[in-house]
Amino acid sequence: MERRLSAILAADVVGYSRLMGANEVGTLQALRQHQAELVDPEIGKHGGRIVKLTGDGALVEFASVCSAVECAAAIQRAMPERNADVPEDRRIEYRVGINLDDVIVEGDDLFGDGVNIAARLEGIARPGGIAISQSVYEKLGNRLDLAFEDRGEQRLKNIAKPIRVFDVLVGPTKPAAKAEVQATGPDKPSIAVLPFTNMSGDPEQDYFSDGITEDLITDLSKLSGLFVIGRHTSFAYKEMGQNLEQIARELGVRFLLEGSVRKAGQRIRITGQLIDGATGGHLWAERYDRDLTDIFAIQDEITRAIVEQLKVRILPEESASIRQAPTSNVEAYSLYLKGREIFHNPTKVSLGLARQMFVRAAELDPLFARAYAGIANCDARFVGWYGTRIPIEQILVSADKALSLDPTLAEAEAARGEAFRIAGRKDDATTSFEQALALDPNSFEANLAFARHLRGIGQLEKSAEHFIRALEIQPDDFQSPILLEGILISLGRVDEANRYGRLGLARAEEILRQHPESSRPAQLGACTLARLGKRDDAINWIERVLWIDPEDSQALYNVACAWAILGDADQALDTLEKWSKQGGVLAKNWLERDPDFDRIRSHPRYAELLASVAEQAPG
Repeated sequence: MERRLSAILAADVVGYSRLMGANEVGTLQALRQHQAELVDPEIGKHGGRIVKLTGDGALVEFASVCSAVECAAAIQRAMPERNADVPEDRRIEYRVGINLDDVIVEGDDLFGDGVNIAARLEGIARPGGIAISQSVYEKLGNRLDLAFEDRGEQRLKNIAKPIRVFDVLVGPTKPAAKAEVQATGPDKPSIAVLPFTNMSGDPEQDYFSDGITEDLITDLSKLSGLFVIGRHTSFAYKEMGQNLEQIARELGVRFLLEGSVRKAGQRIRITGQLIDGATGGHLWAERYDRDLTDIFAIQDEITRAIVEQLKVRILPEESASIRQAPTSNVEAYSLYLKGREIFHNPTKVSLGLARQMFVRAAELDPLFARAYAGIANCDARFVGWYGTRIPIEQILVSADKALSLDPTLAEAEAARGEAFRIAGRKDDATTSFEQALALDPNSFEANLAFARHLRGIGQLEKSAEHFIRALEIQPDDFQSPILLEGILISLGRVDEANRYGRLGLARAEEILRQHPESSRPAQLGACTLARLGKRDDAINWIERVLWIDPEDSQALYNVACAWAILGDADQALDTLEKWSKQGGVLAKNWLERDPDFDRIRSHPRYAELLASVAEQAPG
């Protein structure tokens, strides 16, 4: 058995599970690019030997402590520039731990406490940072142009004795005074708001506790001094009951906010706990027993408690923004939350129910901006998808009313974009969607709607970018990866298209498992199964769609797409003819541009159908 003294570098990706859950295709592509262009060259340049690679990390051996630290510092210095144009929640950041110790050599592998300590140091390193043991620190001396912060003795998991740990500050300066060193530390604290538990004893009340969670995420996200995990990523942990330290590590955050909601009559009880993700310890906890009308005051108090506990600097305009309640009427707020939940099930019946709730919310509070935005979005979808006769001006009036009440409301600006889109005002639609994303670049709905619009006007590369952003923001969304699949095929990126198709199919299968009554996942999933050559499975999903929603025009359109991809022209055209009698004003654009119909486009019946739809289209 051979032993030798080695510098061991352990590295992994911060929040790898979160990144993979949001976009495993894009994450793997980005990791391979960083590996090939930065990590491997730096390891080779500094004489390192890669002992093993895992999905998100590496174990590397160096003969020299200086070489190990220089290599890590070079990688960490380069990553901010490589991440400059990447959304904050999608950035790949490394954590690195380095230890100097005896190791046991067996073949190409290494074992022993020297390796284990390096791995544990990596686990407590800050995102984008390097944690080193005292043995590394003492060996380095003053030989490198780096500063260090002494974190004192740390107890590391499964390591018997405490280890004194130092953070390497990767800037080019010499060691500074303690106050200066701390100032160069992490830019901002990071937090995930886990879905608040519905304790009301009625599963139908989930929408209310979910709405409170979403509003807390929205308020905290307005603070520039805080990094907040997005709503859809946090909601992936709903009712999972995992270890909090594990969740924090998977999400790549330091803090977690969890809580519960009990709503009974006109009373409400909300609990909240702020957790240190590194230790699982409670930093703050509070229980609020109030009248239901105090719901917005409670949300504001929780937000401000988090700000105080995490020492987040809050700007005056941010303070005013989070203090503004969306409505003073709790019943209107409850109706809006319920309507928004229903709106995301895109059938004509669901849209009608959602619209009723938005209208009632606006009647209860005529100053409730979100209610008018909800009405505008429902009406735009009614016209665009289902051919309902609603004047475009009426949709714009609703959206403009919402914006007059709240100029920062991205969903209202996105509704304007949808209205302009179905009116054929392409430039105005583009402007409105861009404005919506300027207000909220992390809006799933705005990114998805803009991607659809860009696809419709032939800007496929840009459309693909926004579909990718949409599927990253909402990790359970099956629509974006499947719609993206068709675009990538048109762009000649077939391998990438297949990977996104499989991602969308996996998400669709999970949604069908949770909601077997919903046809939408099967509609789009049938198209992907057809593209992947799984004919029998595609037909099974087609039959499932027609069993659930035999008359819904969107269901018919997507079934026609699936038949066309399978090359069954007669089945596709029969279905399209039935759909065309109830299709929306976007029907002509869809038939002209949808690549799913490429295999049947030369069929005489297709030309006749297109001409018929064109006659019905607005001038």
